Amino acid sequence: MTIHREGYQTIGITALFFGVFNVVSFYFFSASMPWLALLVFFITLFFLLFIISFFRIPNRKLTIDENKIICPADGKVVVIEETTDVEYFNDKRIQVSIFMSPANVHVNRNPMSGEVLYNKYHKGKYLVAWHPKSSTENERWSVVVKNNFGTILYKQIAGALAKRICNYTQVGQQVNQCKEYGFIKFGSRVDILLPIGTKINVQLNQKVQGGVTVLAEW
Repeated sequence: MTIHREGYQTIGITALFFGVFNVVSFYFFSASMPWLALLVFFITLFFLLFIISFFRIPNRKLTIDENKIICPADGKVVVIEETTDVEYFNDKRIQVSIFMSPANVHVNRNPMSGEVLYNKYHKGKYLVAWHPKSSTENERWSVVVKNNFGTILYKQIAGALAKRICNYTQVGQQVNQCKEYGFIKFGSRVDILLPIGTKINVQLNQKVQGGVTVLAEW
């Protein structure tokens, strides 16, 4: 396991607060109320470990198969439905949405290899990530990739806690399947818009792993 570069500053600040809080706590409470000093220590330690865990990148055997579309994120499948895309395709698509809780790994990976045709950041609201309108009203970052099999759009969507979406792609770039393309901080969602007729390999409420679970097949 490694730590994502987006977490270095956050982890450093959290570790600083952890040290300061505990130095002050033990100075004032270790003699008169040692139980309180210990309580502060364990609460702040839990918070520090949670922050470190949030930015983890676990070691995994990634699924590389150009005939398949791989899940771009860890989490739970919360939507599988036909929808009309009004951002890029202006036609009907199959939408698959993955909700990422704060406990999930938050690295985002390319579902397939291909050329980036479209890349756009949208300012927006911070509705809870499972809200139906979060796909179109929340802060989000959309990417369209095309290869010989077809074209898909995938969105990084901020949730109620997510305050920063990181995206490392640009128009004209050639991306590789399962390579990292972004990161979302503190709870979020990823939508994937697939062509009608694509074979979906996941089910509602299924837990999936980014870069590992096969989302669909061409």
